[in-house]
Amino acid sequence: MVTTPTADKLTARHRERRAYVYVRQSTPKQVKQHQESQRNQYALVERAIALGWYPEQVHVIDADQAQSGQDGERVGFQELVAEVSLGRVGIVLAYEASRLARNNAAWYTLLDLAALRGTLIADPDGIYDPSTYNDRLLLGLRGMLSEAELHVLRLRMDAGRMRQVERGEYRQHLPTGLVRLPDGRVVKEPDQQVQRTIELVFARFAQLGSAMKVMRSLRDDGLRLPRRQHGGPGHGQLVWRTPSYAAINEMLRNPAYAGAFAYGQSGQRPDRRPGQNRPIHRPMEEWTVIRQEVYPAFIDWETFVGNQQRLADNASAFARRARGAPREGAAVLAGLVVCGRCGYQLHVVYKPHRRYACNALAAEYGAATCLWVDGARLDAAVTAAFFAALAPAELDLLDEVLAAQQADHARLARQYADAVTRAEYEARLAQKQYLAADPEHRLVAAELERRWEVALRAVAEAREAAERFARQAAPPPLAPSIKESLRDVGRWLPDLWARGRLTPAQQKELLRSLIRRVIVTRPVPDTLEARIVWVSGAVTPVTVHPPVLRGTDVSGYEAFVARVLELGAAGYPDPEIAARLTAEGYRSARRPHVTPSWVAQIRRARGQLSLVEQFRTQAKLDSQWTVFGLAQELGVHRNWLYARIRRGRLPATRHPILGQYLIPDDPDLLQRLVAQRDRCGYR
Repeated sequence: MVTTPTADKLTARHRERRAYVYVRQSTPKQVKQHQESQRNQYALVERAIALGWYPEQVHVIDADQAQSGQDGERVGFQELVAEVSLGRVGIVLAYEASRLARNNAAWYTLLDLAALRGTLIADPDGIYDPSTYNDRLLLGLRGMLSEAELHVLRLRMDAGRMRQVERGEYRQHLPTGLVRLPDGRVVKEPDQQVQRTIELVFARFAQLGSAMKVMRSLRDDGLRLPRRQHGGPGHGQLVWRTPSYAAINEMLRNPAYAGAFAYGQSGQRPDRRPGQNRPIHRPMEEWTVIRQEVYPAFIDWETFVGNQQRLADNASAFARRARGAPREGAAVLAGLVVCGRCGYQLHVVYKPHRRYACNALAAEYGAATCLWVDGARLDAAVTAAFFAALAPAELDLLDEVLAAQQADHARLARQYADAVTRAEYEARLAQKQYLAADPEHRLVAAELERRWEVALRAVAEAREAAERFARQAAPPPLAPSIKESLRDVGRWLPDLWARGRLTPAQQKELLRSLIRRVIVTRPVPDTLEARIVWVSGAVTPVTVHPPVLRGTDVSGYEAFVARVLELGAAGYPDPEIAARLTAEGYRSARRPHVTPSWVAQIRRARGQLSLVEQFRTQAKLDSQWTVFGLAQELGVHRNWLYARIRRGRLPATRHPILGQYLIPDDPDLLQRLVAQRDRCGYR
């Protein structure tokens, strides 16, 4: 008797364990439409029974339906591998090798475990033992062919799609607000409220500059965003939902709203791990195809490109030099200041006072902190340069702001009116449906009556909201006289800035309108060198002297000390010395000018007394008596001598710098003063 290879491979030991049937289809579309493939795979249960397994021993794994073979997160396949590794599986039945795995890593993992545990692999063509050389070679070839088949299939699909894109025949998914007609033409949504809502979103972003701020403003105004359902039970229906950041961000980033057809906006991560199928957004210059003026546009292409740059700046990723959205913090250069040493952005520290700090290298590599910058002085210097650059311009920003506010108020009024119109239409529609129903069919009539009541309440709520908005006063237009007085912004803006009429967020917006970044370095402890990079590409150097802890760190400290001692020896008082040194360009450690107290500290530390101190503590100066010294010599009060000097009975001259009295050192004069003292009975 000759035995077949199949009979040789199947043993009682295999039949003692379970038979596993693995069922999988790659996409939801295949699951719904390819029913014959499902029936063929489930029919493997009957084959397992025919091979000698009892029905209760046959276990079906179909948890991976609509899961790609490339997906490393297949729960059913992981369960199968686990059961094989535990030695509980006698045979694995699959319709073909590509159903089990479409990459060699997963395929050979299963084969290695099956060979180790003595598990067989079966398909409609035969039964294979992975522990034997010939069967393992055949199974390996089948796995390689399946992987190659997948690759070729993907190449064909991608090539066909690209040919459609090149011919302009590819029909991409359209966002809410655009509708494709049966003849292939694309038009705007006929619903006027949908169009106005989308236009409002773009207008709000132009005004506020942040997707999050747009979301909050729409939420505060009680508005909703339209969304056309593209799947599920409500496929094709238009629904109105609460504004979300994701929905607004998606609208702002979609080039179709700018009338452009774009392909290749996203792709897979080059370093992705198995199971990580989330695509990444590519920069615009890496998009495969961009065709403008294909769809009806809500905004122009230049506005769309500007919005993408604004969104990128709002990301606050310091490594990419993103500026972040303007906020209400007092540091007006937040997001603009870049470290000239490492190239990373400086972040803001507000305690104990505002400063800009660069600790990127310290946080990443444990290196020393690059910069600690005094924020107030750097802000003031850059703002002064901004005003200098703005001075020649004749703009009327305030008029533009008010015009934008009025336009936004009008759009809001239109939104509320559209909401009332829509609610009234839905109420009339509900009324017609209720009146058309058979009164005898109470189940249907009761439900239609309930819908009519809900629609009437929605009408009342919409009208109430519109009336509340109508009671709000619209922003008044700018009077012609005020327009004329504010024509020269370069002259008026610094005053408005200094008086606090602009919020920090508005100040930051104004600075960013002209400044791209500010690159800061600190060559010496008391000097900051800032390079202002304007949006035009021009660079303006600015020097700032921040406060330092020690006076010895001030540039030119030795020359400063020598000058202090020189002026002190010449007899100048400390306030005069401080004023002269400030005029000569010197400064103190923490202030932009020289203080008399610092001058006095330097003199005393070097043993130099000022003329005032000499008049108060020394008996003689330049071989002449001081009032202090002569009073001590005679044992009288100084006022006794001052009275005689003022009456002309005591000769004295004034010092040329301080104006203090000096009395000649004459023995005869001293004897006369002693006699006068004795006659007066002065003790």
